[in-house]
Amino acid sequence: MKSSGISNAFHEKQKFFTIGNSLERLKKKWPRFSQKVRNSNIPSKVGYLSQKSYHFLEEIKSLGFTKTMDELEKGKLSIFNQLNFFQFLTGIIVPLICFFGSVRFPLSSFFMASLPAWVSLLVLYLNFYYRYEAGMITYFVLYPLVTSIVYMSGLNLGVELFFILNGILAVFFLPLISQMLFSVGLTMISYFVLVVLTNRYDYQLHSANQFLYFFNQVTAILFIFYALFLIKKENNLYQVGILATNKALQETNEKIERQKTEIEEKAAELGELNSLKNKLFSVISHDMKTPMYALRNLFGSMQQSDMSGEEIKAIIPDVVTDLNYTTGLMENLLHWVKSQMNSAHVSPQLLNIGFIIEEAVNVQKLQASSKKISIRCEIPKHSMVYADKDAVTLVLRNLISNAIKFTPASGKISVRLKTEGGFSKISILDNGIGMDTETIGRIHQNNYYSTHGTAKESGTGLGLMLCKEFLARNGASLTIESEPGKGSTFSFLLPVSID
Repeated sequence: MKSSGISNAFHEKQKFFTIGNSLERLKKKWPRFSQKVRNSNIPSKVGYLSQKSYHFLEEIKSLGFTKTMDELEKGKLSIFNQLNFFQFLTGIIVPLICFFGSVRFPLSSFFMASLPAWVSLLVLYLNFYYRYEAGMITYFVLYPLVTSIVYMSGLNLGVELFFILNGILAVFFLPLISQMLFSVGLTMISYFVLVVLTNRYDYQLHSANQFLYFFNQVTAILFIFYALFLIKKENNLYQVGILATNKALQETNEKIERQKTEIEEKAAELGELNSLKNKLFSVISHDMKTPMYALRNLFGSMQQSDMSGEEIKAIIPDVVTDLNYTTGLMENLLHWVKSQMNSAHVSPQLLNIGFIIEEAVNVQKLQASSKKISIRCEIPKHSMVYADKDAVTLVLRNLISNAIKFTPASGKISVRLKTEGGFSKISILDNGIGMDTETIGRIHQNNYYSTHGTAKESGTGLGLMLCKEFLARNGASLTIESEPGKGSTFSFLLPVSID
């Protein structure tokens, strides 16, 4: 007994020293082992494998994709491929473990238990060759039938929850109500008969290997939740896509409506310009030839007959009147054409308004003197305004000419300037025939309204139209005050400085 105790103690001591020596050798070899691990670059290999796995899974998800599929169809097929791939993996792994880990699980049982996995592989094969509909029929008909065959062969591998999964997927994937009802009915009947009514099987996985049974149950639950998650995610993405598409369509429709409005506005403007063009061509063809005929008749008479100086003097005033009208008309036409060619261009600057008014009055003196009309300027010295010079010159010339036209012989016209709070108010007053409110309203409309003057002067209304347009470009507007028989006052405001 004593020798036996000594022997045991010796062996224990020898074992202790052996373990100590092993630990010592491991301690010495650890640096070299660590160096080898670092040199082997394991993290990069893990990253490489994970990247390859990701690409492989993406290829599995995209099996059967075609260019004609919309996003919803691609999303459904992607989910369908993922679930079949993972069902194949789990469906083949468990039978393999049972086959190699239990003598009660022969090769025939292995093939029988792995039948559902081969159905999933067949579905992936059909999808790979773009047989999407055949893959659907195969899965939702063969999968519950094959699983039922497994149970009827006496094997209970704890995969009854996959019947539930099959029914859920049928509701989402099958397009026809009749197909969905058939698949769900087949699945539920199989579940009720094989799981609820039948309880005796030759091989019970929960008795043979509780871990694998637990694995199958958890896997089925995870599949159900994963399928629901993917379906919910796909529906959300589809709804977001629809909302984005609707928003894009709404923005496109709004853009089209804006373009339509712009086109209608441009069409209206072109209609107005076309109307004005026709009006101007009528004026050019009719009014501008009158003074030409007068000059031709005058010089023809002077050539053919001996006209006395008195006779020539008697004709010349009428010819001059026609020429004055034609000159003003030509200037207005040129300004109108220029405004249409460069409609948005204005060049405001500080102007000596007194000097510009004086020039405009001098241009109209001949027309005024023919009717013995006096023009008086009441302009403070060194008065300045900030505006476009050409626009102001055109407005003044037309308003003064218009006042002469509607003022009787020996009448009076005044041009006044008064500064009011940073603006200069320029007014052209006459004691002519005046206008009623209806006539003033027609002038404010863009219908080129005009009547004959006190000396039967004709007009087109183009001058006042240009006045309103050029004043608008300088941020001003034309104000008209008039009463029949009491004359008229045309006024507009211009800023006195840049500010």
